[in-house]
Amino acid sequence: MDGPPAGRAARVRVEAARFDAAAETARLTQGRVDVGAVVTFTGLCRDEDGSLAALEIEHYPGMAEAEIGRVAAKALERWPLQGLVVIHRFGVIAPGEPIVFVGAASRHRAAAFAAAEFLMDFLKTSAPFWKKQRFAGAGDASWVEAKAEDDDAAARWDQAGGADRPPQGSA
Repeated sequence: MDGPPAGRAARVRVEAARFDAAAETARLTQGRVDVGAVVTFTGLCRDEDGSLAALEIEHYPGMAEAEIGRVAAKALERWPLQGLVVIHRFGVIAPGEPIVFVGAASRHRAAAFAAAEFLMDFLKTSAPFWKKQRFAGAGDASWVEAKAEDDDAAARWDQAGGADRPPQGSA
């Protein structure tokens, strides 16, 4: 199949502004009586035990949106979703502020959970973002390195067999 099924599209935004997770969830389900489950994930900037002053996220404009859109379309092909939204911030983000939001709506919970987890695994490993940690005090900074456990989590989605697909009609 080329692209998501007719009538279904994902909303993808890459922006510097803070988002409101509750408002995004409400927008995802507004006027929809065919949705039985909504799974959302909001990733926050940690303070790393008080050592982090901010996280600086860079991206390649246009490329990041296109790549997230491509993977969101894969999620729409793979699971029976009623709606999907992905928001990723860039710029300087203080500890406690939101970085990323994924919302997946479906008739049944299994599809929503799987799609949200699939998208987060992609965002952690393959989305074109570069993160620099700015530390408190000394003004030191370092680029955030990829983690093997994130790669392992993402690799399971490529394994044959379709084990990630919920049974039809599951609640």
